[in-house]
Amino acid sequence: MGWALIAGGSKGIGYYIAEALAKRGYDILLVARNPEELSAAKTSLQDKFRIQVEILSCNLYQDEAVSEIVNFCNDKALEIKILCHAAGLGGARDFLSLPLEGLRNMVRVNIESAMALSLSLLPTLEKNAPAYILNVGSMAAFAPIPGKNIYSATKAGLLFFSYSLRYQLAEKNISVSCLCPGPVFTKPAIKDETIKQMGWIGNKMSVTPQTVGEIAVRDMLKGKMIIIPGKLASMISFLLRILPTGFAARILFKSGKQAKHEILTPA
Repeated sequence: MGWALIAGGSKGIGYYIAEALAKRGYDILLVARNPEELSAAKTSLQDKFRIQVEILSCNLYQDEAVSEIVNFCNDKALEIKILCHAAGLGGARDFLSLPLEGLRNMVRVNIESAMALSLSLLPTLEKNAPAYILNVGSMAAFAPIPGKNIYSATKAGLLFFSYSLRYQLAEKNISVSCLCPGPVFTKPAIKDETIKQMGWIGNKMSVTPQTVGEIAVRDMLKGKMIIIPGKLASMISFLLRILPTGFAARILFKSGKQAKHEILTPA
């Protein structure tokens, strides 16, 4: 089936996208920062599926990372047919609470590395067409979130980039998709933060990372542009897209302040 490169594929959504692709017979190149997590992911995939798995440890917020990835693919003669950018930085801290370097790293990983990888690997994707690019965004792309300022801005940028790139690459037979999931509880801290910020609706919107990975790959291979796993998440994302941007930001700001007040106020 060819090779799929998954940046940020050692754990979470990225790993389950890799698993869904491996199930379909694609060989996998996993790129992430932690060597131990990469090795564990490689072992898991090879134990479950009869495919080849390569791993590369690098930091995507470093300038030389993209060159390292491209050189690795060339040295190994990997015919990349699918590029998935699942790497991302987020968390509860954002603008006003992170140092400038932390904010810059979020921009570099969340959007700059996706653009650089897409451009640098375009020749091999074109050669192996039909090919696919899957960018992992978020529902945060649909509205400004004052509590997650830079995160939502980078995810909105990634969504707009994906939209534009889709039309630019259509004649090259390269399909571009953007996965925009709601809450995905890949670790306990994410679940706790989501429930604190969104209450019961955040819990109801959540989808398992396994489900997200399967839906993402299925819809990507069908050529779907925006992929939103879960009916409730799809409905809310639709509402966010039709609301005036300023009104959505105001509502999200007030809901965030209310959530903080409830957390700080003793019962």
